[in-house]
Amino acid sequence: MCFSAAASFSAGAVLLGLGALTLKLVREPRELAFAAIPLLFAVQQLTEGVIWLTFSHEAPLLNTVMTYFYTFFSHVLWPVYVPFTVLLVEPPGRRRQTLLVFAAAGMAVGAYLLYILVEFPVVSRPTGQHVEYVSPHFFAAVSMTLYLLATTVSLVLSSHRTVKVFGLLALLAFGAAYYFYAIWFISVWCFFAALLSVMVYLHFLPRSVHLREANP
Repeated sequence: MCFSAAASFSAGAVLLGLGALTLKLVREPRELAFAAIPLLFAVQQLTEGVIWLTFSHEAPLLNTVMTYFYTFFSHVLWPVYVPFTVLLVEPPGRRRQTLLVFAAAGMAVGAYLLYILVEFPVVSRPTGQHVEYVSPHFFAAVSMTLYLLATTVSLVLSSHRTVKVFGLLALLAFGAAYYFYAIWFISVWCFFAALLSVMVYLHFLPRSVHLREANP
């Protein structure tokens, strides 16, 4: 599998359209954050598209800025954001209490990775037709476990079927990316997860069907 600026820009453009369609299906304010996931992935993929261009056009300053912006998404935003959005769309019940624990785990690992991002350099470089992001990895096992709990298992715990499937697919994508693309894991898993965010649209899609049936 080969990734490139074209792949990142194409994915970003598709997700922009998908995200706009998803937001149109939102009925309640508490659903907005979850519905915005495809749009946020679009921004992240477009950012990586710019990173690709900085390699060929020799723009080191822009590369640094975009690398940190992309890494903020991958390291800090997603572990904090995902369990929070799942918690918001979950109906009242015991699952919400459990999801609070996962939201706390996401905030903890997000804060830790933000500290790493601020205190240590992050470098992006093209290797083997992929983007490799190089940064320190302290307490890697603990931080990765908390990260997975926040970004995938929290989705699996949802009572909504499509949200649960999204989490399962993201977890499988994590395994595939780590096994086949360990060096480029961050870039590849984020790309896979971005494509899988179509599940967010599918979560809201039945509403458009109901609207058409109600207004023939």
